[in-house]
Amino acid sequence: MTFTIVFLIAFIASFGLRHWLSQRQIRYVAAHRNAVPADFAEKVTLAEHQKAADYTIAKLRLGILENGVSAIILIGFTLLGGLQILNMALLQLLGEGIAQQIALLVSIVIISGILDIPFSWYKQFYLEERFGFNRMTKKLFFSDMFKGMSVGGAIGIPLLWVILTLMAKAGDFWWLWAWAVLTVFSLLMQWIFPTFIAPLFNKFQTLEDGPLKTQIEALLQRCDFASQGLFVMDGSKRSAHGNAFFAGMGKAKRIVFFDTLIEKLNPGEVEAVLAHELGHYKRNHIRKRLLVSFALSFAMFALLGWVSTKVWFYADLGVMPNLNGYNGGLALALFMLVSPVFSFFFTPLSSLASRKHEYEADGFAAEKSSAKDLITALVKLYQDNASTLTPDPIYTAFYSSHPPAPLRIANLQRFSS
Repeated sequence: MTFTIVFLIAFIASFGLRHWLSQRQIRYVAAHRNAVPADFAEKVTLAEHQKAADYTIAKLRLGILENGVSAIILIGFTLLGGLQILNMALLQLLGEGIAQQIALLVSIVIISGILDIPFSWYKQFYLEERFGFNRMTKKLFFSDMFKGMSVGGAIGIPLLWVILTLMAKAGDFWWLWAWAVLTVFSLLMQWIFPTFIAPLFNKFQTLEDGPLKTQIEALLQRCDFASQGLFVMDGSKRSAHGNAFFAGMGKAKRIVFFDTLIEKLNPGEVEAVLAHELGHYKRNHIRKRLLVSFALSFAMFALLGWVSTKVWFYADLGVMPNLNGYNGGLALALFMLVSPVFSFFFTPLSSLASRKHEYEADGFAAEKSSAKDLITALVKLYQDNASTLTPDPIYTAFYSSHPPAPLRIANLQRFSS
């Protein structure tokens, strides 16, 4: 029962902290709704500022409801015996073995996915629609869902089979081999995703010849960045939000612009946004994030390797393991359900590191492109994406991967002055 108490304390603390932070953000944004910050008064209208506040608050309220439902599902699966019931039912149907354990994990994913559909639907066709961002059709919504399930199954089930087989047959250090497999798989996905998976969901067209392409190619030359190509993605078929990114590794690197981004920004601003993204690469942020993720997954697999051999890990979370048999899938299921409760408390550390990287990427963009163009691009993106200019400082410190707009603009103005 000791771990039950530890889990409940962490669960209540994490749920309470999520709720408190969301309520803080709602109150803070609402309190600053009726006045545009002085630094943005000439660029952002009061109507745009209020739209951003209302959009932010609406998303937070939906998030509070989602967190509540997720908490109920987690307790239902663990302490209320849902996982035990599911495991026993699949044992009677399929018998012991890896196939049954894969079925257990797939069932959890399917159940969680089904329970998430109402929230995804509401967010897309009510919340995003209400604020003028939704461009997705209901047909595309279900098409994306089924494609996602198909791709996830085609990739995830074989990977699960490999990991569960290692758990069963690779001895006490199975977790080390499993970590190595997952690491190689993650690196492979850096190449597979942009080349084979992303085109299943979006169309990618080569950026047309013209002033923008010439300007981008000149930037790439200044930054000594070799790319497989410049592409425009039809992001507008789902959303009015704009973005730019590059994907892949090595010679497979490709730069992608949302068509919505090119519609909204002038060539200088598009160049500045891309320079920021290139800054993440040239300042080794992507490599550092990969190494950190590999180190964290190593620690998580080592922890899983230890707790999976302890009866209390199962029993104290509402599940009875097979004392003389195989519990690989059961251990994985419990670990995936429970570990986010504890890892949540480390969120501020990753947020802090991410904000530091954003400042560094902005500095790179100011050096290789134009701080002034990046400022005007960011203001336009804040307007078009209805991003609040007045976030709560504590909420920002805990969650935000990007610095608050006023601080980020002020930092860039140092370079443009």
